[in-house]
Amino acid sequence: MSRIRTVAAAIPAVNRRTVLAATGAAAVSAGVGYALRPTDSQAATTDTTKVVAQSRKAPAAPLAPYTKGTTLATVAAPRTSSGYRRLADGPGWSRVVRSELAAPKSGRAGRRTALAAFVQLTDLHLIDSQHPMRLEYLRSTDKHSWRPHEALTVQGAISLVERINALRGAPVTGSPLHFAMTTGDNTDNNAKSELDWFLKIMSGGKIRPNSGDPRHYEGVQNSGLKLYWQPDSTVRDGDKQLGFPHLQGFLAAAIREVRSPGLNLPWYSTVGNHDAMPLGCYGHGDSWLAEYAVGGKKLMSLSASEAKKLQDHIKSGNDPKGTAFRDLLKAHARDMRSVTADESRAPYTPADYLKAHLDPAYRGVGPVGHGYSTANLEAGTQYYTFRISDDVIGISLDTTDPGGHYEGSIGTAQLKWLDKQLKDNKDSHVIVFSHHTSKTMDNTGIVDPARPNERRHGGQEVIALLGSHSNVLAWVNGHIHRNDITPHQASGGRSFWEISTASHVDYPQLARVIEITDNKDGTLSLFTTLVESAAPHRTDFADLTQTGLAALYRELSYNAPGASATLGGDPNDRNTELVLKKG
Repeated sequence: MSRIRTVAAAIPAVNRRTVLAATGAAAVSAGVGYALRPTDSQAATTDTTKVVAQSRKAPAAPLAPYTKGTTLATVAAPRTSSGYRRLADGPGWSRVVRSELAAPKSGRAGRRTALAAFVQLTDLHLIDSQHPMRLEYLRSTDKHSWRPHEALTVQGAISLVERINALRGAPVTGSPLHFAMTTGDNTDNNAKSELDWFLKIMSGGKIRPNSGDPRHYEGVQNSGLKLYWQPDSTVRDGDKQLGFPHLQGFLAAAIREVRSPGLNLPWYSTVGNHDAMPLGCYGHGDSWLAEYAVGGKKLMSLSASEAKKLQDHIKSGNDPKGTAFRDLLKAHARDMRSVTADESRAPYTPADYLKAHLDPAYRGVGPVGHGYSTANLEAGTQYYTFRISDDVIGISLDTTDPGGHYEGSIGTAQLKWLDKQLKDNKDSHVIVFSHHTSKTMDNTGIVDPARPNERRHGGQEVIALLGSHSNVLAWVNGHIHRNDITPHQASGGRSFWEISTASHVDYPQLARVIEITDNKDGTLSLFTTLVESAAPHRTDFADLTQTGLAALYRELSYNAPGASATLGGDPNDRNTELVLKKG
């Protein structure tokens, strides 16, 4: 049943003994719909009451593992051996027990109790594929700089929501899933059109994944340029030479209205660099680039030498404000093609991002703000703490640097705030969420324009801080588009796992279920189980329905030229039991 909870105007740290009573056989509550102030750890709301978002009701029957629809049961696999490879049902991935941080003890399966279960989605990269700012032309120097499936990100993400909704319990404990967390790069190009699509996918609604001309697609895929897959045309482009199909009506279907049911459990949001900055790497402030984003011209081709120079600029981080990018576009003004101007493609600011999450139109099943609060809006911050269950809290960080560049870091104020949250909630287990991984938080030399005098801190400092607190269980993140699970052993026997999950834009297009259990023997186990979208593994080139396109999204991503074949990770990065000592 729904619960109503009074939140005092000012409270000390959340204490697991005073928040919610255990419910059902799962003995855990839903993610509570409030966030803590980023400055003083108080309830970040002016309301005196909050409706707590409710998870699925625990089943009346005894809980049992639920593996249907997970990669334990089956994984998409190629059924042809060369050229464009068609997919079909393949064997599932088995579970690997990892004991680097603690020795697993026999009999724990019969003793364990569930503390929490949730889903991580990351790097959805919802793409407005007709946006003028896109860098498709980098494909002339790097094949994977443009992907043939980019017009189908909305259909693919909806199918992932459908899969999560179909999970009737956690794969190991059978516990209800209590919330979902997106760990950043929800959008691809910091465009308002993409933000609207993301929020409707997560909370439910109708979406027309199109911008510009409402009647038809205007972009590289009907440009006639052989550099890109031209699905509706018989032109022998480079991708068709690799076996990509001719699909008459593909582009009309790709921009057709679709509907998302929205997640049927509470969801929270973490910000990534592609959410925070145009192209995920350029700081806000250039009025010419902002006008170009909504204007009626689009560059679609560039020489390999110029493309390489631009790509090197981006990788080096030497052009955080996009000055060289702007100059390149101006130099190629006569090479641009005309497209329909559209204000919905405008970049959004951090404040816009927060306001959109707080908009009642995007609430879905909640919580209000999806972790963010009016206190975040007032303070100009995008990090918060939330209650997961009686025994577990979640902390969402903002690891983006609004000064520019795609790698991450955090400022001194946020680092101190994180330390305070861990101290104030010492009686609770902690799961930390961020977009960037520890190894990709090395962007410490670029100044945050809003806090020019504040020092930036990298991943190793965050590891040291987390390792100094015995209540941290895991740091869950994305950004690298690869499954990668790393043990971190700190002094004094304190330890935690870093869990990085593959994206949903590059194959194998996965999300991850994470379960926390107490083994009642001095150890805890974190179970990680990967899931694909609900779309069938087998595709039908004649099926251009919403579901058919979601299936094509997966198969096209598998065949994308230049795509890495290692993003699925090793077996010990996929479905695992991660054992660690109880703090």
